[in-house]
Amino acid sequence: MNYTLNTTSSQTQKTSIADAMKKLWPLIAPEKAILFVALGAVVVNAALNLLAPLLIAHVINVFVPAKNYHGLLVYAGYILIMYLFALVTSYLQTWLMGGVGQRVLFRLRGSVFTKLQELPVAFFNQNKAGDLISRINNDTDKINQFFSQSLIQFIGSIFLMAGAAIFLLSLNIRLGAAALAPSVLLLIFTQAISPWVKRKNLVSMQSLGGMSSEIQESLNNFKVIIAFNRRDYFKNRFQEVNENNYSASITAGLANNIFTPIYGLCSNLGQLIVLAYGIYLISVGNFTIGLLISFIAYVNNFYNPLRQLAALWANFQAALASWDRVHEILVLESDLQTEITGTKRQSGDVLDFVDVHFKYPDGKEVLHGINLKLQRGKTYALVGPTGGGKTTTASLMARLYDPTGGQVLLDGSDIRSYEENERTKKIGFILQEPFLFSGTIRDNILYGNDELEHYSKEQLERAILDNGLEKLLARFDKGLDTPITGSGDALSLGQKQLIAFIRAVLRKPELLILDEATANIDTVTEVLLEDILKKLPAATTRVIIAHRLNTIAEADEIYFVNSGTVTQAGSMEHAVDMLLHGKRES
Repeated sequence: MNYTLNTTSSQTQKTSIADAMKKLWPLIAPEKAILFVALGAVVVNAALNLLAPLLIAHVINVFVPAKNYHGLLVYAGYILIMYLFALVTSYLQTWLMGGVGQRVLFRLRGSVFTKLQELPVAFFNQNKAGDLISRINNDTDKINQFFSQSLIQFIGSIFLMAGAAIFLLSLNIRLGAAALAPSVLLLIFTQAISPWVKRKNLVSMQSLGGMSSEIQESLNNFKVIIAFNRRDYFKNRFQEVNENNYSASITAGLANNIFTPIYGLCSNLGQLIVLAYGIYLISVGNFTIGLLISFIAYVNNFYNPLRQLAALWANFQAALASWDRVHEILVLESDLQTEITGTKRQSGDVLDFVDVHFKYPDGKEVLHGINLKLQRGKTYALVGPTGGGKTTTASLMARLYDPTGGQVLLDGSDIRSYEENERTKKIGFILQEPFLFSGTIRDNILYGNDELEHYSKEQLERAILDNGLEKLLARFDKGLDTPITGSGDALSLGQKQLIAFIRAVLRKPELLILDEATANIDTVTEVLLEDILKKLPAATTRVIIAHRLNTIAEADEIYFVNSGTVTQAGSMEHAVDMLLHGKRES
């Protein structure tokens, strides 16, 4: 299955407001109650701001000509109280939506990270870690900013505009229609330009993800950069992606601000129209000064929110572009689902390959019709030239991938029929470059071990002693409490493999796969590991992938893996001949 995410294409479909809100609604559905309260605050705030100009017009038309200062002061007090209530409702809606935004961000990041945990190894092989980090951090934060800062302002502006338009048309339909005429041009302009704004935001986010990927790759390979003295190479590569991000960000910034001056121009046109037409109506006796002032106030209440909408609409387009990138991960489904397959075969083998074929996405087939049987309690060695298919074969044994043809049987049943917990209890896998996380050695060796995770330190030390692992643990000064920071970067690769070895052996798997697990360990320690392997339960099957011949010398059976085929090598001497011959052919 191809899991490659879109990181280069800037093609986006034109999205209506209804379609956009339908996309974003699942994120805010749990916040419905708070949204209704915030919406109520918005309505009250808009109503108070819309009522004030009417009162001002009444004061100018009634109290000012009559020089009724008492009435003027009373109404001024009413207006002040209204504005204070408007302030309270404005603060309330901001406070409520700030919480909504943070909770949406929390849930969204949790959903994305949970989805990443469900996806197979193939997904991470096909996508750069830096781009995924950018989607989890930057893109989700764009969505949070929209919900916490822009959404309620967006709704409030629409309410205020709608109310202002109603008042304008009800006070004088001709003058109101003339005042609203420029907004038709804004509607056409916005519809035409919005898809372009969204595309530019998407390109900017993709370039940011590319820059994150470049930084992550450079930091991960910093030792190699220093060893080859190629700081200039990675500096030039970073300069290139940084310039691309700069260019994309400048373009996105221009796109996001393109609405503001146009909306400002239309606002000024609306006020000029009202002022000119209103003075004419006053001159012919069809209008009053108080109504003209209230009309100008309502025009401001209509066009000022439009100016805010100019910025908010750009934020909305950025949020949609971010949501497209995040949603692209959320809709992915693993192709390594548990499946109900055929009946269990009666077999004494722990693992069977039945006519197995495999190819990577968009690549050529790397395994061709493999038939292989692993009996309980035996030790098998896989040898062959680099790139011959040894690690791929071992990955299929652990179901890191599924075959593209044929079957892999575990205890006589299709390996796809096992639940993940059940399968991982049966199979242990020690990688050439083992993974460690920050914490202590105790945290790392208990990782994924349901039986031992609640053990006390004393109980765990007893389990290590019972499994003959105490000499490995003694290699670390602080034993189980030895701290591990930065994914184990302070440890040598050999020390990491020792910890991975302890972790795998304590799980007591039925099948233990060692992929070059002793490649970075000294000879004395390797002998110690071999002794521990001999103490494993008699039913434990071991599969060893190694290039060093002494590692595979005591294997019960040796298989030669090359060019997509797996052939039984027979004796050690024959395996050496095949290995040398295979290297010459390659």
